[in-house]
Amino acid sequence: MTNLPYYKTLVKNWCFCLIALIQFSCNNETNSTKDHLVFRYNEHKNIGSLDPAFSKDNADIWATHQLFNGLVQMDDQLNVKPCIAKNWIITDSATTYTFNLRKDVYFHKHQLFKKDSTRTVNASDFEYSFNRLKDKSVASPGSWVLNKVDHFLAVNDSTFQIKLKQPFPAFLGLLTMKYCSVVPKEIVEHYGNDFRSNPIGTGPFKFKRWEENIKLVFRRNNNYFEKDDKGKQLPYLESVSITFLPDKQSEFLQFAQGNIDFVSGLDASYKDEILTAKGELRQLYTDDVNMIRGPYLNTEYLAFFMETEVNEIQAIKLRKAINLGFDRTKMITYLRNGIGIAANGGFIPKGLPGYDNAIGFSYQPEKAKQLLTEFKSETGITNPEVTLTTTSNYLSFCEFIQREIQKIGLQVNVDVIPASSLKDAKANGQLDFFRASWVADYPDAENYLSLYYSKNFAPNGPNYTHYSNNEFDKMYEASYLETNPEIRAKLYTKMDSLVMSTAPIVPMFYDEVVRFTRKEVKGLGINATNLLELKQVEKVISETK
Repeated sequence: MTNLPYYKTLVKNWCFCLIALIQFSCNNETNSTKDHLVFRYNEHKNIGSLDPAFSKDNADIWATHQLFNGLVQMDDQLNVKPCIAKNWIITDSATTYTFNLRKDVYFHKHQLFKKDSTRTVNASDFEYSFNRLKDKSVASPGSWVLNKVDHFLAVNDSTFQIKLKQPFPAFLGLLTMKYCSVVPKEIVEHYGNDFRSNPIGTGPFKFKRWEENIKLVFRRNNNYFEKDDKGKQLPYLESVSITFLPDKQSEFLQFAQGNIDFVSGLDASYKDEILTAKGELRQLYTDDVNMIRGPYLNTEYLAFFMETEVNEIQAIKLRKAINLGFDRTKMITYLRNGIGIAANGGFIPKGLPGYDNAIGFSYQPEKAKQLLTEFKSETGITNPEVTLTTTSNYLSFCEFIQREIQKIGLQVNVDVIPASSLKDAKANGQLDFFRASWVADYPDAENYLSLYYSKNFAPNGPNYTHYSNNEFDKMYEASYLETNPEIRAKLYTKMDSLVMSTAPIVPMFYDEVVRFTRKEVKGLGINATNLLELKQVEKVISETK
């Protein structure tokens, strides 16, 4: 382990020019505001658009979340809470949602607004925003969010109503997505496609400037409508400053030097530098850094294509043997420094109602060997062999499983292909056995179980395994009509258990969100959707600094 002074000297020599450039670009910001009021983070993937209708990945979502609001929002426990809608009622057998809007929500100031350079949000703004989301000429990747919507309308200035084609208990969760944010018609139509870089919303921060791939700055929205529990207006910060260093290692180096306040995720380039093998913060960083971690709605797994002609993959005993034949906890410890939860349950990840750690597979190598012996005897295949297809990012996991499974007598070949090739091949049924992951689009287990509904066969849906079971389909359809969340969660568990009973997949681990912040940062929470919530964050600088 290197000591921190030496580490910082190495960093300084290695990326002096880059740091100088970044610090130069930050000078105007730090000179005009106190540093403890500026929250700084890096986005190594860049940002494609600040238009919420195009917020399809975390980079865009984190940014647009600071600028825009919707009807509802989600807290860190995944509960749907009021936002611009102060309350709502659900009627007509859970198909009609009537939202009553606040009257104190203002768009960010812009010269195109006539009176006072701003105006209040009303129901017709949501009608416009939702119509825009559905507009094929806009081509929003979030148009699917409204697939179950029959129609919507502004009843009056403060009442917005949505009618569904059928009951869908997860609908409120869908409405928390940034796609469903409210935008002002006059501003969007003025800028057209350039609204992506001239965003006007209602959020806690407002857009200041964007030098693409270099720096993005937001400033405090002094007209923001939300207050904290003590009645103090949010947000606490004066500004948010985002840089665009291109890789995670550079990002971590800046964090170690105190030039950014926050790092999310655990990358191979620095995981051993900051964490022990047990997933604990190394003593070198405990004085300056806080670490928080929690469940993330992401299941990492291996999948079998159930319509393959490969005899081995068609055999349930062989699929179960693979599930039983490797130690998930050991894999997490050695390959992820303890970050992650061994997937000994089903496909639904820990953190969602419906999760049950008793319905999956644990490490039982002797039982795996027995099943494999029975498979060989029953099929006459004395040297069974399967090929596992993956991408380079997950090669270490697949090689770990390969070594463990070969110990029980099954030959596993690992084939590495580009991510784009894997995506196309699994969608078109061209892979017999492949690595995959599923990150929730919305926080309801229905999102996970949709991968096993027979009407969702890929490429027209997310059922990449082509799993089909009539009993499962009936329960899946019944879950739409169940409005009691506890009964629906039990139904989800039954469906997940039914899938695992025939093992069309091999769950590896349920991911965890891990966040590192400087000690000065207070109020940054954590949630299972990995949403970056900054409106209640503050930076407290100690007197010794």
